[in-house]
This record gives sequence, structure tokens and C-alpha cells, in this order.
Amino acid sequence: MDYISLGGTLFTPATYNNIQKLFTLEKYPTLKSLVIDLEDGCHNYNKGLVNIKNLDFSKRKIPTFLRPKNSDSLKELTKFNVDGFVLPKFGLSNSQQYLNILKNTEFYIMPSIEGEELFNFNKLLQLKKILKNKNILTIRIGCEDMFRQLHMKKGKHSIFDRSVTNNIIGNILTIFKSDGFNISGCVYPYFNDIEGFKKDIQKEFFEGLFSKTIIHPNQIEPLNELYKVTKIELQEAKEIITSDNNIFNQNGKMAETKTQIPYAKTIIKRYQIYGLK
Repeated sequence: MDYISLGGTLFTPATYNNIQKLFTLEKYPTLKSLVIDLEDGCHNYNKGLVNIKNLDFSKRKIPTFLRPKNSDSLKELTKFNVDGFVLPKFGLSNSQQYLNILKNTEFYIMPSIEGEELFNFNKLLQLKKILKNKNILTIRIGCEDMFRQLHMKKGKHSIFDRSVTNNIIGNILTIFKSDGFNISGCVYPYFNDIEGFKKDIQKEFFEGLFSKTIIHPNQIEPLNELYKVTKIELQEAKEIITSDNNIFNQNGKMAETKTQIPYAKTIIKRYQIYGLK
């Protein structure tokens, strides 16, 4: 599994009645990944936990993750047959508690950075050192919590359209993405505004974010469609990977194989998962 396969990650409360139909793809057959939430999105933790105990995770057909309430909650969730966990409010104060619980396991980890670390470059560097060489699938950003701490509310604009949030996300990309970590995109809360959702994905994609938290089935297909590749992108990616030349002319532009192979591999992986436009 890698981050490209996550696509749109649907977050659903653990109290939702039809969770099994989500990860077996009976309900939304083109869904790519699922997070079952026992934290902010779950109004009744105990009821959610009972609901999860009744699920047959062996029948899952897509990557399926649990989002615990906190590190204590994580301890009792490691017994479930899931692919991994989203670690909420992940920060310097609780990182070791979380990671010690998952030590010597094969679970994939998706830390969600949502606290004061978002606003401190040095603290982000410390988090990166802590996460280095761990089984990190992607870094998630708690954008709603970020806006809360800024006393702001996310509108239909991109997080890159405001100077303060642009700087915050830019720092995260600079620190984590440059060291091989993927960063996932934020929630677009207006689930009936599909055109706005598409623009949000395109902007995040352009800025280096891949995969996205989604909150409504309306958002599944538009995201899958935008993650498809064009025939030209696929052709050029294959040329870069198979070329015997270090540098060559590719449709009127320079192609440098050593520097562009990571990008080319990403294109081919997207094609394998999402197909052609």
C-alpha cells in the first residue's frame, strides 16, 4: 500500500449503521479508502465502539483505518483487523504514547497534525524526526482545528488563498514532503458544491498535496476523475523511465531522467489506480 492508493478517504462516524457496506464496496463501489472515526466526528464513543466490534473487517476490499479518540483509546483498537490508524491531535506531547503502542506492529500510521505545532517551524522539525523511519502512510492536516486556532472559518477558498494558511501548509510541505513524506489535502466542507470541490483539489494537487479527506459520497467520483492521467502524461512517464538518455527532447521540453523518475513513477501508479482521462 502507498499513499497514491488512498485517493479520497471517506471519514465516517463509528456510529454509522452501514459501515460494513462501505469497506466491502457494496454501497459506493468506487470508494478508495475509509476512516472510521471515534474522535471528533463521533458523538457517542461507547456506541461507536460497540458498532465496530460487530464488523467483519476480514471482508474489507479497500484500505480501512480507525481514528481513536486518544492514545488510551488506541490501545483497545489495535485488536481489530484494520490496515492502520489516523492519530488525532498528534503532537510533541503525545507522539511517543501513540508510537509506543504501535511499536512492533505492521499497522500503517497517518498522524494528524492539528495543534500548536502547526504554527512553529522548529516543532514541525521535531515531529519529522520522531516520525522518520516509522510506518507512515501519509501526514494528515487538521485544517478545521487549524482554522479554529486562528479564530477563522474555512470558506470556499483554497487554504493557499490566505497568506497565513498558505504559510502554514507551505512549511509543512517544505519540512515533510522534501524528506519523502506525503501530505494529504484538507476537508472541503461544502459537499454540494462540486465545482468548488474540484477547484480545491486542483489547487492542492498543484501545490504538492495528494489524497484528500472527504466527508460525503458526492465527493468520491469528482476526485477519482481528477486523479486520472492524460495519454500524454502516461506516454511521457513511460519514456522517462525507459529512456537510456540522461537528458532528451520530449515534446519540445527537456526531460531529465534522473530527476524526473519519481514523478514518472507517480504518474504510472495513478494510471494503474485511476485510469486515463
